[in-house]
Amino acid sequence: MTAATHSTLFPQVPDSADAVLDGLDPEQREVATALHGPVCVLAGAGTGKTRAITHRIAYGVRAGILQPSSVLAVTFTNRAAGEMRGRLRQLGAGGVQARTFHSAALRQLQYFWPKAIGGSMPRLVDRKIQLVADAAAACRIRLDRGELRDVTAEIEWSKVTQTVPADYAPAAAKAGREAPRDPAEIAQLYAAYEDVKRERSVIDFEDVLLLTVAVLQDRHDIAEQVRAQYQHFVVDEYQDVSPLQQRLLELWLGERDDLCVVGDASQTIYSFTGATPDHLLDFRTRHPGATVVKLVRDYRSTPQVVHLANGLLAQARGRAADHRLELVSQRPPGPEPVYTEYTDEPAEAEGAARRIRELMDAGVPAAEIAVLFRTNAQSETYEQALADAGVPYQLRGAERFFDRPEVRKAGVALRGAARFGGNDSLLDDAVDLPSQVRAVLSGEGWTPQPPAGSGAVRERWESLAALVNLAQDFAAAKPGATLADLVAELDERANAQHAPTVQGVTLASLHSAKGLEWDVVFLVGVAEGMMPITYAKTDEQIEEERRLLYVGVTRARERLHLSWALSRSPGGRPSRRPSRFLDGLRPGSTATTGRTSAGGAGGIERGIPGTRGSAPRRVQRTPARCRVCGRTLTDAGEMKLMRCDDCPSDMNEGLYERLREWRADQARSSGQPAFCVFTDRTLMAIAETAPDDEHELARIPGVGMRKLTRYGADVLAICAGQYPEAGADQD
Repeated sequence: MTAATHSTLFPQVPDSADAVLDGLDPEQREVATALHGPVCVLAGAGTGKTRAITHRIAYGVRAGILQPSSVLAVTFTNRAAGEMRGRLRQLGAGGVQARTFHSAALRQLQYFWPKAIGGSMPRLVDRKIQLVADAAAACRIRLDRGELRDVTAEIEWSKVTQTVPADYAPAAAKAGREAPRDPAEIAQLYAAYEDVKRERSVIDFEDVLLLTVAVLQDRHDIAEQVRAQYQHFVVDEYQDVSPLQQRLLELWLGERDDLCVVGDASQTIYSFTGATPDHLLDFRTRHPGATVVKLVRDYRSTPQVVHLANGLLAQARGRAADHRLELVSQRPPGPEPVYTEYTDEPAEAEGAARRIRELMDAGVPAAEIAVLFRTNAQSETYEQALADAGVPYQLRGAERFFDRPEVRKAGVALRGAARFGGNDSLLDDAVDLPSQVRAVLSGEGWTPQPPAGSGAVRERWESLAALVNLAQDFAAAKPGATLADLVAELDERANAQHAPTVQGVTLASLHSAKGLEWDVVFLVGVAEGMMPITYAKTDEQIEEERRLLYVGVTRARERLHLSWALSRSPGGRPSRRPSRFLDGLRPGSTATTGRTSAGGAGGIERGIPGTRGSAPRRVQRTPARCRVCGRTLTDAGEMKLMRCDDCPSDMNEGLYERLREWRADQARSSGQPAFCVFTDRTLMAIAETAPDDEHELARIPGVGMRKLTRYGADVLAICAGQYPEAGADQD
């Protein structure tokens, strides 16, 4: 189910700006009307965050405060961006750009490439696997399919954390990553992968962000052009931003603060990709004048489901747990979660399929049921069990709806019927829009009754049935609508990737279920070794596994089934036990020692407009002060320079230029953007300080231990009036 609420499929567009605010709760209304300055929305699962931010944008546009073309809303998946565009269209705020980080960056890079770099932009590759395989062959390293996938993931992580090949080993160790092979080999493969790309004049998705950052950082004229276009930014799922995405956002913003971020640290489940909730949790520190709104009214789940979700986080530890939100259900009571133990995994799958069949026989639509598991490898057992029980299903993460061949063919057929329907005998007996669609799609394979069994034939029928159902809803919402109107609606939905619901039980991994919801959720395989997964060793990794289960629990609206198997195979040794995360929550279990303090309640915390002093911090630090006028500094750029932007600079211009030349040499020799060596601000700070030794250099913000070790000797030599040999090895 892709919709986040049970709203009408085709709601009427609000007739005024004030009407956009109708139906919002006090906290959501605060989000929608806080249109100036930095705003941070801490939104628990099911609290209507997408509703709040889309109504915020729509209210600003409809009230004339925001120009649609000046707003850029960014999120992390094409589905989420498509849903946002669909909602904005329904609220009368068409024209707003809602994109993923990569999509927005790619659009800018394509536009500015001729001006910034010249020539044609390199071809963008969709998949890295083959390039990684070629890099491995060049290094004479043999990788099997699993290792190829794992090495590719390490390369992606390195790039979004702005780690160059030479620094991979120490960076991976510091992050607690378990490399799939020797870290030195990963670094070698990473470097060879970059060489292969250069030789073939191709770039990957991470390069899109890196190159856009480099262009905006090095070409101030282009950066100003982008900032003139976009004056207002909204970032959804802010807990998932990587350091590279955060840097891009900072460059889009410049010195402005018209930024609204939305997130929930308790739903941080992608740290393996470089995502970190630190940017969300530090938002008030970076923006002391920010308005912080907490959404805790859960409109999705029953009190019984919410109680379990809150119980999971009550035992959590770590920084994200310190900022957890205590959800308050707004729904009537429902059934208690069901906990079931099975002898083995096939029995668990058969038990889930049997219960699902019973629910469907009792009237629960298949599309309102999901089976969620920890790893994709668990899917096959459930596919077989559902097929044996005669239950239709769809795999989450499969081909996008409007990209399916049968959907594209159906669109062509409907478009042709809309143009030339008067000459089509199929439509002779069709008296209304739904019957016209049924008549047209019957020629594409749709039948009133689904085909027997499962597989490709059933999947094609499900796609066509989704279009038939959409036509019925469209006709009910817009009496008198024509086939041409429906075709136009389908075109808009395709552009927005706003897919209709496919009638089938959803099979999905917990990671891919993020952002979705169903009436009934089966959480399967909730056993030690799978939840948490075996390779989760550190406290941080264990806590992320807990958050992953929390995400799974909060996908359920009404009914929640949790199950586990004592052994993997029939007749196997029953050595497994239920997940430790359920201790004290499932009947008959004993609670582990955990947290008892309540999480954050809902409400609004207003910053002081124009405040420039430091916000309260968890760890007390000496405030940074301008070395010229003594004022407290909070802006990251000013803190690097240790002075206010408008205070006079004593920078040595010649030293600054020599540092820039050296940085360009380093960037060329290492094959990375110049800012990955040192940013302009850090070079300015060095040129103003002119440090004499490593101690003075290390005190400059932006010069960490890694860069001090790698570049310190060069920088100090340049400050002393010498110039190191270009491309000298600093390792």
